[in-house]
Amino acid sequence: MAREGFIEVTGGRVWYRSVGDGGVPLLCLHGGPGFTHYYLEPLEALSDRRQVIFYDQLGCGRADRPDDPGLWTVDRFVEELAQVRDALGLGRLHLFGSSWGGMLAQQYVLDRRPELESLILCGSPASMVRWAEDCAELLAAQPGDVRRVIREHEEAGFTACPEYQAAILGFYREHVCRLVPWPAGLERSFAEAGYAVYNTMNGPSEFTVTGTLKTWDIMGRLGEISVPTLLIGGRHDECRPSHLEEMHRRIPGSQLAIIEDASHLCFAEQPEEFTALVNAFLAGAESQ
Repeated sequence: MAREGFIEVTGGRVWYRSVGDGGVPLLCLHGGPGFTHYYLEPLEALSDRRQVIFYDQLGCGRADRPDDPGLWTVDRFVEELAQVRDALGLGRLHLFGSSWGGMLAQQYVLDRRPELESLILCGSPASMVRWAEDCAELLAAQPGDVRRVIREHEEAGFTACPEYQAAILGFYREHVCRLVPWPAGLERSFAEAGYAVYNTMNGPSEFTVTGTLKTWDIMGRLGEISVPTLLIGGRHDECRPSHLEEMHRRIPGSQLAIIEDASHLCFAEQPEEFTALVNAFLAGAESQ
């Protein structure tokens, strides 16, 4: 039976959902920033062995949406994570982060040095500079007329235009989620996303990073991570395998898994392979 509720954090309330019982809990951090927990619903399959907890970060989904751009900082989201963990009494803990959620998890580990059983980074970069360069290469493979529409709309500042949104869809279908149709949880995440957060910190699209995260880069600090770490991504992920491979080389003792025929949402695209990989990793981390 699921348990749900609100938690007071700096700036307002976040909403959480907990499924499963027993085992060492797994706390799951969604991407965006501002993209809601709904697209992570396939991870509920892990709750047959442990408690699995999700929460909507401030500014999106069922969390409060304060009108204060000063709240949309990495440091405040790190503090929010610490507050959620404390409120839920999560002593022993595995931490999972998808995309931005993994960036947040890495910053939390580096800044707070928390006690953790393990860390799972799924399609999560360590450098937004590298991410932008990689996405530019992936975008170059899109048709010329699509690239022209994207370029002209971004130069004019018309990224909310339906024509722009239609043009970026090809990139998303190739590198974000390759399922047809898209899962309902992903659709709901787009519908209930906190675009004020996303636009402030990221920018107008996955491949055009103009927000405050534009220069975020912790690649040089990855050697400080001493928690058992699994890096996982899809072969066609916008967080490219070569990026994850470099992170793997820099994080001592880390493991790397690239899932074929999958992209950014590899846990939704290849759920059985993903679940088996994660369960095996978590069991191994707990036996150390």
